[in-house]
Amino acid sequence: MPTTGFRARRTGRARDGADGGTPGRAPEVLVLLCSVAAAAATVAQPYVLGRTLDLLLRGDGAAGRWLALSATLLLGELLLDSLTSLFTGRCTAAWTASIRARAFDGLLRAVPERARPFTPGDVGTRLTLNAADAGGAPAARAALAASVITPAGALAALAVVDVRVAVCVLAGLPALALVLRAFARNTGASVAAYQDTQSEIASRLLEAMEGAATITAAGTGARERARVLEPLTRLAGLGRHMWVLHGRALARSGVLVPLLTLAATAVGGLRLASGALSVGELLAVFRYAQLTAGIGGAASLLGAVVRGREARNRTRALAGMPAQVHGTRRLPPDGRGDLELCGVRVVRDGRQVLRADGVRVPGGSTAAVVGRSGAGKSLLAAVAGRLADPDEGHVLLDGVRLDRLTREALRTEVAYAFERPVLGEGTVAEAVATGARRVSPEQVREACRAAGADSFVRLLPDGYDTPLTVAPLSGGEYQRLGLARAFAHAGRLLVLDDATSSLDTATEHEVDRALRRSVRPGTRLVVAHRPSVAARADLVIWLEEGEVRAVAPHRELWELSGYRAVFASEGTEAAAPRPTTARRSESEGTRS
Repeated sequence: MPTTGFRARRTGRARDGADGGTPGRAPEVLVLLCSVAAAAATVAQPYVLGRTLDLLLRGDGAAGRWLALSATLLLGELLLDSLTSLFTGRCTAAWTASIRARAFDGLLRAVPERARPFTPGDVGTRLTLNAADAGGAPAARAALAASVITPAGALAALAVVDVRVAVCVLAGLPALALVLRAFARNTGASVAAYQDTQSEIASRLLEAMEGAATITAAGTGARERARVLEPLTRLAGLGRHMWVLHGRALARSGVLVPLLTLAATAVGGLRLASGALSVGELLAVFRYAQLTAGIGGAASLLGAVVRGREARNRTRALAGMPAQVHGTRRLPPDGRGDLELCGVRVVRDGRQVLRADGVRVPGGSTAAVVGRSGAGKSLLAAVAGRLADPDEGHVLLDGVRLDRLTREALRTEVAYAFERPVLGEGTVAEAVATGARRVSPEQVREACRAAGADSFVRLLPDGYDTPLTVAPLSGGEYQRLGLARAFAHAGRLLVLDDATSSLDTATEHEVDRALRRSVRPGTRLVVAHRPSVAARADLVIWLEEGEVRAVAPHRELWELSGYRAVFASEGTEAAAPRPTTARRSESEGTRS
């Protein structure tokens, strides 16, 4: 049951750029240098070719050298274009990986509550399509710079050959510049709206996939299909609008370029007739006019730069999310896990959603958090373990504020288990062992036995070494593995946020008993929906509409009709608790 390989794979990925580093300007500079060199070869070719033609027509013996130079320039341009393509691919790949890693790193390091506005589909779009578009922008910028150098160099060379033809071409360039400016201005808004609509469709599709069983059972497939595809009409309209803008820019430049070339050829022809130009120079004039007017062809590269800029803004929204700030303190070595919420207040969209003041859970005891749906149970659990920070007040663990602890101290001493655990990749053993603490194979097995997972894990094809991707696990079994991981890494505070919802009552009771006997002693905060869970707890934190209404043992709160109403949907299970003498003594001893 080795775990070393899994850690090594994660470390390797971190070295490969998962730390959010950037490739720097080197890849972009290589693309720029090769593009500029290719542009220089392109600009030099017409002059050399024209010179070669004039020498051949005169029968000059020097024509051979110029012919060889022309061939060298042609081969050099082909080689440089090939290198440009190679470096463009590498530059795009490096920047895409870096942008994706930084966005993903920002998402993982952010305060979880700040990430809630981003739906899974939206995040997926930003990390895939948008990251790819943004990654292509640096190479596109370099190519765009080179595409401007070619017309500028061609215009300068044209002025050397014949200044009158150069003035003729120069007169038409402002019109081409206006075409490109209008294209860049109008494309930005369309691209941003297009990318937002892509994210909306992805979010709706992911929601439908997650609820596929419910949709099938309800027979609402047609309605759900229409809901998912409803933004597609808007997406198609935005796509057509972008193509219209692109086509309009190409059409206008496509008209202006031939007109400029024709005008330059006409002036060059007149200059040839007057003897001011040779045949080879006329050839050079014609080619230079084409290259100068070719600035209009930069619309495609400009579109890629605009698209990359808008996509970069979307990935930066993930990378720039405020990260959780940690302190420098550590917990006292002799602490038992005393938990206290002092003046805690959480506000969302101007509305108070949680208020908890003077809530104290003695170290080593179990507190059940109960309340109606939407009362703020999960939010209180998140604040208690600092997955979310309160807007006011603070949380103390063994007398130390959680926001003043180091990240290592916080995550080593506070463990979580959720209703839907994310176990990652690797084997069953690696999934349970992964966490802030270093866990031995024997500790993994002990945690699985405590969570009631050892029996079914041993029946898997390779036992604890079975990859999760091929393990035929039910929802309850998957949840038990999440519990096992939390048990293996349990510190002074263990938070179970609806982590036993998929377990039957008998299994849940067995897990609770193993938790008390086999898992490292500490404080337990359990989000509970069943009265049996609340009855077994030492204390109950009763929430109503985001406020802590009472903190007391279950049997005392059961005398209140409002408290009993919380469990009304549980039917016969909601009978008044009758703890045994041993259980009562244990509870009273813990509270004392």
